Amino acid sequence: MDFNFLSPVSDFVLAHNELLSPQALGRKIKIHSSQQGMPDLEGVHVAIIGVLENRNDINYIGEEFRLDEIRNAFYNLFPGSWHMSIADLGDIEKGESVDDTYFALKETINTLVKNKIIPMVIGGSQDLTYPIYRAYDNLAPMVNIVNVDSKFDLGDSAKGLKNNSFVGKIILDQPYNLFNYATIGYQTYFNAQEEIDLMDSLYFESYRLGQVSHDITIVEPALRDADIVSVDLNSVKSSEVSLKQKVSPNGLDGKEICAIARYAGISNKVTSFGIYEYKPSKDDEITSMLVAQMLWYFIEGVNYRVKDDDFSEENTYQKFITLVDSEELVFYKSIKTGRWWIEIPFLSEVNNKLKRHTLLPCMHQDYKDACNNKVPERWYKAIRKNSL
Repeated sequence: MDFNFLSPVSDFVLAHNELLSPQALGRKIKIHSSQQGMPDLEGVHVAIIGVLENRNDINYIGEEFRLDEIRNAFYNLFPGSWHMSIADLGDIEKGESVDDTYFALKETINTLVKNKIIPMVIGGSQDLTYPIYRAYDNLAPMVNIVNVDSKFDLGDSAKGLKNNSFVGKIILDQPYNLFNYATIGYQTYFNAQEEIDLMDSLYFESYRLGQVSHDITIVEPALRDADIVSVDLNSVKSSEVSLKQKVSPNGLDGKEICAIARYAGISNKVTSFGIYEYKPSKDDEITSMLVAQMLWYFIEGVNYRVKDDDFSEENTYQKFITLVDSEELVFYKSIKTGRWWIEIPFLSEVNNKLKRHTLLPCMHQDYKDACNNKVPERWYKAIRKNSL
């Protein structure tokens, strides 16, 4: 595997790591260092990559940042009962131009995903999601993205790529590989009504902050269906983060953002996870500890992945059929995990081998709603999106 674009973890972090308990995470993971070089990635399941690029932040005024505090916090934690190998591959430095950084990130993600290693990207500005999406151009025919964010980031796609317009670019730029886009934790007053209407007209999913805080489990099916998960740290409320990170008194709390990270990890489909908009503060390191805990929960989720979406053997699932307005809805429930899916009819007649692609993750509540003659919203949007 070729990782020319990555610089090693700083000696400052490695010196700090030497003082940790032998049981700490930092002593148990493989680390790219200037002394040892790039570690052997044979058998590695997840890998941390820092990206020191923030020039396309709309508020960029030339400030630099490092990720040492996040690494120190993460290395300090203790692993769970995990049966997997973790690596820290170091950082992608700023390129000569932003496009150079994008190219380096795209190539690195492409290599990792091809080799069945899940990248955990810690970054500057969230426009880095765009090159990650492009890394999938020759990996998957269609891609689902979940953005944990207070804003939709649709922006003005006629202008250059910025951290507030990368989603518009993803939707409009060829090749068109985006199937579903879901925003978790959006706050209405941060989004123009036209953008909210556009999300609806494209049949994309959006979960308001109030819905998510009321019942965090509603976001699990969207995360179970995602390939790429992108988290904007500005979606976290200001009481949970350091001074420079404070954006809004309302937002997700630490427990909710860690639950979302765990849902992303436990999804069999998620192959890249990123946390963006990190701004180090001199006042305290609470944000870096939050990011470290999010990474911990994502890895915890990956460790507990269960292959429960192969419905070829009848003894692994239960099947339920219900009628809604003369439409036959078919639900599947995994006996292993209790997770639910609903069948999307547009591919079911084409080819039986495609059956697993026609199943959309859903909740038990969707089945209960269908029994009460109410069409599940995720099912409706998937059907409409396919007919656009």
